[in-house]
Amino acid sequence: MSSAYNEEVIVARLQDPRHCREAFTQVVKQYSESLYWQIRKMVVSHDDADDLLQNTFLKAWQNIIYFRGDARLSTWLYRIAINETLTFLARQRQQNNVPLDGEDSFLIEQLESDEWFDGDEAQRLLQEAVFRLPEKQRLIFNMHYFDEMKYEDISRILGTSVGALKASYHHAVKKIEEYLTSTN
Repeated sequence: MSSAYNEEVIVARLQDPRHCREAFTQVVKQYSESLYWQIRKMVVSHDDADDLLQNTFLKAWQNIIYFRGDARLSTWLYRIAINETLTFLARQRQQNNVPLDGEDSFLIEQLESDEWFDGDEAQRLLQEAVFRLPEKQRLIFNMHYFDEMKYEDISRILGTSVGALKASYHHAVKKIEEYLTSTN
């Protein structure tokens, strides 16, 4: 078997009980890093991101029999990871008594105390600005700006129209610019 990752082959192997475990191991190897960083940008903490990544793959493994290939495997995995992350953040807000439409200042506090963050002052300010965005705008900004995902891919993952994504991204950029301008 070739070591190159071929999604069609992997999906077929995932449907075969004899090859499912081996195929899923390849899936984990293929997507761990990109999913980890997607989660990490939303939750800040390495430990939380690592736990959420594990939860993502556990949920994917438990539900792999329901995956029929209607969407790309990566889209399905990103959707699981994002749902896990949003659920986690909702619990964090509740624990920190943050109103639903409130700012996630607890994430900014985590960023400031994160031993893994090695960015300079400009990077810290950008991250602060991103964490001040509403959750959906933050997610879209991270996916498009940092991960360089195409709007069409984000649309499939989030189930949102490309036009709405572009508008959200535009609003996010404006808010980030305003924050960065006001802190200088």
